[in-house]
Amino acid sequence: QVKFVDSGGGLVQPGGSLRLSCTASTVIINIYTMGWYRQAPGKQRELVATITGSSDTYYTDSVKGRFTISRDNAKNTLYLQMNSLKPDDTAVYYCNIAPYSSYWENYWGQGTQVTVSS
Repeated sequence: QVKFVDSGGGLVQPGGSLRLSCTASTVIINIYTMGWYRQAPGKQRELVATITGSSDTYYTDSVKGRFTISRDNAKNTLYLQMNSLKPDDTAVYYCNIAPYSSYWENYWGQGTQVTVSS
C-alpha cells in the first residue's frame, strides 16, 4: 500500500526558508501529478502547488514567487522549496497525488509541521 513520508519542516523566522521532502513506499511520484497540501489550525486543507509528469507547475496565488515545487524521479522524491516565509504559511504540510480524490485518502502521511514565527 502506498504511504507518503513528509519531512523537512521546522520553526523558522519570517523571511526564512525551508525545503520539504516527500518520499513514497513505492515508485509513484514520477508517475502521477503530485501536489503539496497544507492545513492550518481551524482551516480546511488547501492545495499549495502541483507538478505534472512533464514538470508543468501550478501554485496557489498566496505562494507564487516564493515556493518552488520539484521532483527527483531517480530518488522517487518530491520537494517544496519555501522562501520568504510568512506567519500565514504556518501549517502542517502534506504531499499526495493531485488533484485530491478519495482514492488517495489512505496515502496521506504524517505531514510535517512548518511554523513561521519570530
